[in-house]
This record gives sequence, structure tokens and C-alpha cells, in this order.
Amino acid sequence: MTDFRPHLLVFGPGYSARAVMTHALDAGWTVSATVRQPEKAKALEAIGVTPVEITDQASFEDAMRGLPFVSHTLTSVAPNESGDPILEIAGSWLEQQKTLQWAGYLSSTNVYGDHGGAWVDEDTPPSPSLERGKRRVAAEQAWAEMAGTLGASLHIFRLAGIYGPGRNAVRSLMDGRARRIVKEGQLFSRIHVADIGGAVWRAMTSSHASDIFNLADDMPAPPQDVITEAARLIGMAPPPTEDFETAEMSPMARSFYAESKRVRNDRVKTRLGYSLKYPDYRTALKELAAYEQKIG
Repeated sequence: MTDFRPHLLVFGPGYSARAVMTHALDAGWTVSATVRQPEKAKALEAIGVTPVEITDQASFEDAMRGLPFVSHTLTSVAPNESGDPILEIAGSWLEQQKTLQWAGYLSSTNVYGDHGGAWVDEDTPPSPSLERGKRRVAAEQAWAEMAGTLGASLHIFRLAGIYGPGRNAVRSLMDGRARRIVKEGQLFSRIHVADIGGAVWRAMTSSHASDIFNLADDMPAPPQDVITEAARLIGMAPPPTEDFETAEMSPMARSFYAESKRVRNDRVKTRLGYSLKYPDYRTALKELAAYEQKIG
């Protein structure tokens, strides 16, 4: 009798999802992940991940033939104008996977909309003001329906602003891209990529029922404060402050300032027993400053 090995299928093996994949690989799981470009397939194979082509429904279903039964699936792919692109391509295949035990969906805290800097938690009704937030709400509902059809547990993770090695205020300063744009009362929550990986791994290896979890640290803060602290740590003069109303910004960049809120993370701690490795940006930036300066 062959021992059962859990099989994680990742849709969209990007920055956040790779942090989860690392945990699964270290635990000896079988891990597969979707790709659209052949050159990305080689990078996955190099770390022990089986690439799965997903240019369309036929290519995806053909690639999945011969692979082990999937027990867990995680998607980090954002919805588009027509809905969730993964469910459009792989939805019919997923609905036939009776071995699927768990599904994870990496969503966003933009589903809550603007709360003028007030606190929100998972019981706060979604009220997105931005189109991308509205699409997230619809995608969460679509994944809930799919998991319900299969009887699989679904964990939705609403991610705050993601940062970590290679993507942080120190790196932005060193690359000359950092700006201190000030909008009175603006607050953002953040989450280190290592805590995304740790919290999602804790959830997917638990017996916890379907649920929603905010992934955010303990210190919401104005964005300019993070740049200032990063500059202090590396001995660099921070860039001058710019008033939000007059600053030159792309429509996409400006849209991030349309919503202000502080995101509570109590549920991931109390229901999953997960402790944040980086509970605030100051703790993380100390390590990131050393890392980014080392790699140059």
C-alpha cells in the first residue's frame, strides 16, 4: 500500500504563493503550479515543483492528466472584468475533484472599502469603493460556491499591503523609487510575505472549518512613516514629503489612497493559533535593511 502524499496545486505561483509552496515542499508534499510561459516552467522545476500549463481549459486539463490526485489548492490570481480567470478555465475540472480537502483563496483587504482610518475585522460587511475590490468580493463568493459543491474547506485570506525581501521601503529607497506622499489621516495595514506563508500553511494543515482571515500586522501606519524609518535604518536622507493633492501620480497609484482603514488580525491568532513573525514594520525593516544592503 502506497503512503498518501498531500498534493498542493497552486494557481498563480507568485510572490505570496511561493512562500506557501516553500512550506509544502519542506514538508515533503507534492507541489504543482500553473504557468503560462515556458521559461517560468523551468524555474518551478528547479525547486521541485511540477509546472502545469494553463493557457486555456484544454491545455490545463491535459496537463493535469497523469498527476497525483489534488488534496489542496491555493489561488493567488486576481479577478478580471469577466470574473475569476481560474474558475473560468479550471472550474469544471475542480468540481470533479472529489479528493479535494482544502481550498485557499488569497484575496485583499480592499473588499472592506474606505472606513476613514477606523478598524475593520472579518465581521465587517464588505463595501468596496474600487472596481478591483468589487471583483474580489464576487470572486470570494464564486470560490465559496465551488468549495461548497465539493464539500471542501475554504479559507479566504484578505491580505493587506504585501512586503518582504526585494519588495519593501528599503529597496525602494536604494533604487531611487521611494516617495513620501502625505495625505492627512491616511493609514495602511501591511503584512510580511513570511507571515502570509506561515499563516496559510497553518490553516491548510489544520482541521479548521471554512473561514475568512485577515492577514495584516499589528501596526497600521501612514505610508510616509515607513519610508522615514527605512531611510533611518540605512543612513539615507528620506525623500521630501509631497502633498497628495498636488503630487504627480498615475491613476492606479492614486487609487490606493482612496481607502483608509486599520485591519484587525485577531482571528488568525485566536482561531489558528498563529503568531506573527513580523508584528510591525519596524521589526521587519531591521532585517530587510541588512538583507537589501548585503545584496546591493
